Amino acid sequence: MRCSNCQNKNTKVLDSRPIEEGRSIRRRRECEKCGFRFTTFERFEEVPLIVVKKDGVRQEFSREKLTRGLIRACEKRPVALETIESLALDVEKALRNQGSSEVSSNDIGELVMERLSKVDEVSYVRFASVYRQFKDITVFLDELKDIINTDKNSK
Repeated sequence: MRCSNCQNKNTKVLDSRPIEEGRSIRRRRECEKCGFRFTTFERFEEVPLIVVKKDGVRQEFSREKLTRGLIRACEKRPVALETIESLALDVEKALRNQGSSEVSSNDIGELVMERLSKVDEVSYVRFASVYRQFKDITVFLDELKDIINTDKNSK
């Protein structure tokens, strides 16, 4: 790694730390010639994950966009930001483990709903109402009945 100060090729690593749940490494370096210290990052090069929307439009997957949607669903609910971020990361991992470079927005929604139902039922219903685009109150009530029946069966 070249020194960003004097362009010398000889630098030594002073410290290495894993970041982003071990998916990246942060290295603190020092130039052997001028003593300048700088930081470098080493990351996995991931194949972009493409989301195929309902209307056929394709766009790159964004964990940040998913996290924002989850934050909206969990607004004014006792769900920690760490839980939301962990859920979004878990969904991304599941999508990448499928082995395909393209996933449908439908698959993402189902994965989110499956995990969110275990975290907070109200947030789940909020997310479902947007994701499934409930047309009227009867569809909404049907979803609530499913939740109640699932709770009764699991006890």
